[in-house]
Amino acid sequence: MGLWAVFFTNFLSIGNQVLVLFILIGIGFLCGKKNIINDVAAKKMTDIVLYIVTPCVMISAFQKEFSPEMLVNVLIAAAVAAVIFTASILIVKLVFHQKDINRKKVLQFAVVFSNCGFMSLPLQKELLGDDGWFYGSIFVAVFNIVVWTYGLVDMSGDKKQLSIKKLAFNPGIVGAVTAVLLFVFRIHLPEIISQPINLLANLNTPVPMLIIGYYLSTAKLKNAFTDLSAYVAMALRLAVIPLAVTFATAPLGLDKTMVIAFVIACSAPTAATTTMFSAKFDRDVELSVSIVAASTLLSIVTMPLVVSLAWTVIF
Repeated sequence: MGLWAVFFTNFLSIGNQVLVLFILIGIGFLCGKKNIINDVAAKKMTDIVLYIVTPCVMISAFQKEFSPEMLVNVLIAAAVAAVIFTASILIVKLVFHQKDINRKKVLQFAVVFSNCGFMSLPLQKELLGDDGWFYGSIFVAVFNIVVWTYGLVDMSGDKKQLSIKKLAFNPGIVGAVTAVLLFVFRIHLPEIISQPINLLANLNTPVPMLIIGYYLSTAKLKNAFTDLSAYVAMALRLAVIPLAVTFATAPLGLDKTMVIAFVIACSAPTAATTTMFSAKFDRDVELSVSIVAASTLLSIVTMPLVVSLAWTVIF
């Protein structure tokens, strides 16, 4: 089979999985338009995902047989994820120099932080199985550490916002630490506990998609599609960074499943956290909503293209 045939086959397979996610997003969009989901309901659903579903995803993904080799893989994956975030931060510092500090902070944040939990984990599991979910969960754990340290300080402009208490009680970090401890100490949860955790973890596909669909139903996309800086931010977020990850990691001999999982995480649209932090710290909220919504819509095309290209290159 020729290279283009392989690429096209991968594109159809990955595009099909992305389309499934967007059907769920479309249902959320309709629920928003029909007022079945409103702002209060969306916030409560978000809380359920953040405080319950995300920790369950972490714990479920790490319920694997411990081995020294697996621990090494975890450490390598965490290090690679940290390098990706560091490189992304350096890129946005070089690219964005807007005089309006509120716009600049939103644009930089929108590029560095992808929707790697809501959009990526379901796709990683469908395409790569439990191993993809496992590596995706490691990426999300690093995301949570970076967003609640660098992201918090950069968006707020105040180092005093950084607090051990906020880190210690962040649900994503609590879930990650719990999952790693269970893994390292070889603690396998009994079925009476693991089954509810797995069922809750399975909510990570439909519920976040409904939430994204709701916010799309309320978003004004005009700003993102008439703003050159927003186009640059979305191009970096959806194409440049994931492709850079693909071609930078391909020659290194890293685990192929890990690399594809990380490319999926990096190809996801801008994180909804961008808007939450923008609102909290009085940045350009309208711009943040526009970029989150527009990048989500564009990702229905860019994610299959980028991931299928990465799949062809890596495998």
